[in-house]
Amino acid sequence: MIDIHSHILPGLDDGAATIEEAIAMASCAIRDGTKQMVVTPHVKTRTYPSKQTILNTMANLQGVLQEKGIDLVLLGGGEYRIDPELSRQLAKGELLTINDKGRYLLIEFSDVAVPDYTVELFDEIIEQGVIPIIAHPERNSVFIEDHSRLYELLANGALAQLTSGGITGYFGEEIKEASRAFLEKGYVQFVASDAHNRSGQLAQFRPALREVKNLLGEQLGHRILVTNPRKMVRGDLMKANEFMKKVV
Repeated sequence: MIDIHSHILPGLDDGAATIEEAIAMASCAIRDGTKQMVVTPHVKTRTYPSKQTILNTMANLQGVLQEKGIDLVLLGGGEYRIDPELSRQLAKGELLTINDKGRYLLIEFSDVAVPDYTVELFDEIIEQGVIPIIAHPERNSVFIEDHSRLYELLANGALAQLTSGGITGYFGEEIKEASRAFLEKGYVQFVASDAHNRSGQLAQFRPALREVKNLLGEQLGHRILVTNPRKMVRGDLMKANEFMKKVV
């Protein structure tokens, strides 16, 4: 399995605080069947880490894991807080796309807002050949209350990633219900752990995968859980309208 959203890099954000904690997370991931993990530390416009800092920290952690015989492959990325400067930063080569392939960019919203400039910003990013991935829309109150707001962004070319803990109820019933609704409507292309430590969200990953397959069936579940992450890390093109089944 490939986990496309994690906070395993030590000391860069609110994820792993130490190299020891990062090693423990990697060990847990391997035991659960994860073979590759995209590192996605939080990045805000005025409070980096920079692209190079992420890559350097990832390379250091990968070396430590290899020394300890932990066969987890790390891939570069970042979780970028939505900001009107993102498209200009992307054009200048300052942002780290998933696996540095220049195809997918993970973007997070606050839990309570979708900025008015979002559609325009996403259009500017897509014009550069990069597809925005909306991180955990099931935890955003605007998307929860009005599914058409998420549909609009997907119809314009974005994709969406649910958090495993949202599916299992780790974040509460309201978020679980939104997760299920987005899955049933075909709004979801990826599921990831969004793990910040070796317990909590990381422990939700495998149970969530089972729930997705139970809800959507083996074929569609396999696409979301296995096929799509593989395509993402290779930089293969995917479109949301390949998945959406219902219009709001």
